[in-house]
Amino acid sequence: MSEVHETRLARRVAQAAATQVRRSRSVSAIEVFQRLGWLPPLRVTEWRQGRLDPLEAALTVRSDKIDTALRALRDWAAERGLEPVEAAYVAATRDRRPLRFAARTGTPADRADEIERAYRTHWLSPGLSPARRESIAARQSKAPDLMAIQPSRTGWTCASCHRDGGEFMVVEDAEPLCLTCADMDHLVFLPAGNAALSRRAKKESGLSAIVVQPNRRRKRYERRGVLVEEEALARAEEQCLADEDARARRRERDRRRRARQDEEFQARMAEGIRRLFPGCPPERAQAIASHASLRGSGRVGRSAAGRELDEDALHLAVAASVRHQDTDYDALLMAGVSRRDARDRIRATVEAVLDSWRREPG
Repeated sequence: MSEVHETRLARRVAQAAATQVRRSRSVSAIEVFQRLGWLPPLRVTEWRQGRLDPLEAALTVRSDKIDTALRALRDWAAERGLEPVEAAYVAATRDRRPLRFAARTGTPADRADEIERAYRTHWLSPGLSPARRESIAARQSKAPDLMAIQPSRTGWTCASCHRDGGEFMVVEDAEPLCLTCADMDHLVFLPAGNAALSRRAKKESGLSAIVVQPNRRRKRYERRGVLVEEEALARAEEQCLADEDARARRRERDRRRRARQDEEFQARMAEGIRRLFPGCPPERAQAIASHASLRGSGRVGRSAAGRELDEDALHLAVAASVRHQDTDYDALLMAGVSRRDARDRIRATVEAVLDSWRREPG
């Protein structure tokens, strides 16, 4: 890479790392690469499941660019006095085998070890209490839960018994197994929706597995429930019945707290929109912020960049509002026009509105 490109990449790495540290008081190469858009979250999940080896197979950039980013992260963290802590990465499989980050043909052993160590290293904020450092380190090194997949399609075949696999799939050594062949057919499915019951049933169960389903549109796995032992579920239900009143009061307190947080965040987002687009009417900026940041919506305001009030995320939220409310985009879609063609047709109108909002009101 040229010196200019290395400098530019170092700035991008520094920005991504700083944002991550503000959020969680620590940062790792994987988190930086995800923020740079090099590493789709869906592929990270597949790697943690043991279905992808090594992780670099999912990265969308060349190895020299990866190495430059790893060095930039190390230098940035060292300059700011962040503390390096190595985390153990193991697969969400029964053998808990170590996960590999890179496997480059012809790389000397000492260089390969250096690359693996750079990936494993998490950089912790200086000044953390010993208890806080220990908590972060423990969370980073915690082995992931066993995972079962609820396929989006039916009619898949178990690689072991060669029969219809059923509702759930367990992947072992990159092969799909039914619950019977995975020795999990004695478990029962507890759908998501009752966090206390799920947490207690999982704690009571000697063997359990998180159930996820791929969402290709959002490019991620979404949690659908948990597989637990039937006796463990019965004990968890008894525990939940015993303290239902106390948990109901706590849920109400949490609901009010979240409502306050959402209101404060929407106000900050509206202010951020007005800074970028001073000509945007205040009530419109507030409406855009309320829509984009709706909890559980999956919209841009709930993304990591949106929660950090990143300018690109705010721009996307405003552009989406203009597209749907100030053009005939929705009517074009209803008329059968493809999304790409519809966006091409209304692009000039959207840009005209955004340009007018970028100017101070007269």
